[in-house]
Amino acid sequence: QVQLVESGGGLVQAGGSLRLSCALSGRTFNRFAMGWFRQAPGKEREFVAHIIWSTGASYYADSVKGRFTISRDNGKDTAYLQMNSLKLEDTAVYYCAAARGPVYTTHIDSYGYWGQGTQVTVSS
Repeated sequence: QVQLVESGGGLVQAGGSLRLSCALSGRTFNRFAMGWFRQAPGKEREFVAHIIWSTGASYYADSVKGRFTISRDNGKDTAYLQMNSLKLEDTAVYYCAAARGPVYTTHIDSYGYWGQGTQVTVSS
């Protein structure tokens, strides 16, 4: 049984920064990736970033490239999303998720395990 617990959401002014955390527990896999997705009101859930656990290789959506950084702490089985230069358009519920490897994609269907979501609100 895999569980993902998110934290770090909140209210921040445009141009500010926020760091989200996601702790993984339960069943482990030989190969997996952890990703971040977000969903704004009235919009479909969209890919933000993911990281391949064994290598640290990462990939980002164009909308956040250069502003967001995904990382992981192997000892804590925790992934992070550092969000800088936040914009109003970044307002959404952010979800962390895990996918089994060895093939990784940005598609929602590739991720079988999900956290509960954490609200990020960016104000002017």
